[in-house]
Amino acid sequence: MNRELLDKCKHKKEAYRGWKQGQVAWDEYRETVRAARDQVRKAKALIDLNLASDIKGNKKSFCGYISDKRKTRENVGPLQKEKRGLVTQDTGKAEVLNEFFASVFISKCSSHTAQVTEGKGRDWENEEPLTVEDQVQDHLRNLKVHESMGPDEMHLQVLRELVDEVAKPLSVLLEKSWQLVSLTSVPGKIMGQILLETMVRHMENKEVIGDSQHGFTKGKSCLTNLVVFYDGVKTSVDKGKATDVIYLDLCKTFHTVLHDIFVTKLERHGFDGWTIWWIRNWLDGHTQNVSVNSSISKWRSVMSDVPQGSVLGSALFNIFVSDTDSGIKCILSKFADNTKLYGVVNTLEGRDAIQKNLDRIERWARVNRMKFSKAKCKVLHISWCHPKHSYRLGGE
Repeated sequence: MNRELLDKCKHKKEAYRGWKQGQVAWDEYRETVRAARDQVRKAKALIDLNLASDIKGNKKSFCGYISDKRKTRENVGPLQKEKRGLVTQDTGKAEVLNEFFASVFISKCSSHTAQVTEGKGRDWENEEPLTVEDQVQDHLRNLKVHESMGPDEMHLQVLRELVDEVAKPLSVLLEKSWQLVSLTSVPGKIMGQILLETMVRHMENKEVIGDSQHGFTKGKSCLTNLVVFYDGVKTSVDKGKATDVIYLDLCKTFHTVLHDIFVTKLERHGFDGWTIWWIRNWLDGHTQNVSVNSSISKWRSVMSDVPQGSVLGSALFNIFVSDTDSGIKCILSKFADNTKLYGVVNTLEGRDAIQKNLDRIERWARVNRMKFSKAKCKVLHISWCHPKHSYRLGGE
């Protein structure tokens, strides 16, 4: 509220008291109220306009404004716990939810894989780690001060103003440790962004991510995925060829990425030793809890996970599933973990080719300790006259 608006509101209160005491005429009081109301409405409209204009740079204020406008507050209702009836207390709800979220994690793979991971590439310890102080300074200077502070409650404006004092200790932390207390802290995000930039350069030079992946990839999107898929299928159908499309969906993929297997894939793709060491430290040792109305559950270990929504999460997941294409003869189109496999099936050979590719993808899932959500996996037959072949995924 500016000074002019405060004066209008004050004048309105004084006019009301004067009218009640018979010192101000009704028409004068009504005119004062109308002027104050118009001024308030204009101020509100200006706030709305400023929030809408600055939404890209100040999302937090916009979301807070919308949240305050909501008339109802969503709450977590009673939850069903196995063999124990309904849970109504917030502490119990938090425990039930945390138990459910942790149920998707899978245990570590065999000791053989872990030994291979530990034993390979140990010469990286003799390598010089990257010097990242200049990069840390650049990221600190370009912080968007309106974004959330994170759990450490360190305001971004403070970090930006103290860039010369903060950059050195943060760079030492990145070079020497890389174990973070929270994934959402601002220094953690900066470190993740620096590591991501290094990884992206390597991924582009070595072509780690194949052309079939459209999710979390620069220059690609859900739209490009659909356009490429539609163009390929339409070309086959226009030539009068029967086409089968297999839609595949993996269960809880981000939460079932085993760290040992993933680190082995990083080594296979030729990432340098320090990058692999950073990533392993970043993935290992995570714990989680759930909060319901200020009631917090106990901590649980995160045994298999690539943190979804984190700076590095999307890129790491793309690396993990990049070898899905290996040995595939039919056309594969992916958007993150959602996969479409399609090919021409005018002949039995075409059908058998799709089935062989399905078998290969299913073996990939078993080797990587993942499972398909078979209820979501579907077959689409496209043709005027189609033989409508049947396919199997694993034993089904």
